[in-house]
Amino acid sequence: MVPKISKILTNISYGTWIQSGSPTIGEILAYAGFDWVCADMEHSDIDWNNLTNLVRAVKRNGAIPMVRVCNNDVIAIRKSLDCGAMGVIVPMINNAEEAQKAVKAAKYPPEGIRGFAFCHANEWGEEFDEYVKTANDSIIVIAMVETREAVENIDSILETEGINGILIGLYDLSGSFGVPGQISHHLVTEAKNKVLAACNRHKKLAGQHIVKPDRECISLAVKQGYNFLAIGMDTVFVSEGSKNVLNILRQETGMK
Repeated sequence: MVPKISKILTNISYGTWIQSGSPTIGEILAYAGFDWVCADMEHSDIDWNNLTNLVRAVKRNGAIPMVRVCNNDVIAIRKSLDCGAMGVIVPMINNAEEAQKAVKAAKYPPEGIRGFAFCHANEWGEEFDEYVKTANDSIIVIAMVETREAVENIDSILETEGINGILIGLYDLSGSFGVPGQISHHLVTEAKNKVLAACNRHKKLAGQHIVKPDRECISLAVKQGYNFLAIGMDTVFVSEGSKNVLNILRQETGMK
């Protein structure tokens, strides 16, 4: 089953984060029905071999494999795409120049500087011509807004050709505004609202990562107009699910 990026670009989409690097968990999350599954290579120990197998597992069940790269680096972006990712989420984009750098790394010439190779993304050369012909229009590039500077430059970032949308990194954003971890602080809320309004003006994807999801916060994000939602992550699902079951057992058995 070959996933279609139109699932993201034309509708509200629900994805999730994966930090374990486990292809099995990626396969489960994709089968559960998430539109996309993003491997977090910034804050985890996922390596390139993990990534390729994870991409295979996610694609197998029809979800779009994406990667949050470790930084805005040409090789990090190039290798993620060569491993078969259909989109990259690039952290710490603070201005238009940095946005342009990310786009160029993700696009083949003449639009960018991505290197050509036989790789997993083009079935090791068997579909080289077709992949090269369509890749520049098929790769999703999402810029992460995580600092006060990025919020101030949000219009120029969104005006960058090839940037499909924004994902707000709430925890880093709170730190940038001097209120680390206070993601509901009015300064963070005002910054979020400014970014969301800019995404609407520029008709670009507005994304938010709801790390610990519940009905209330998901409902609020949808009502506010976010259309690129990262819901939880594999580590949170395992942790929260385990604690919920243990709480039930303790209540039923009286055990501590």
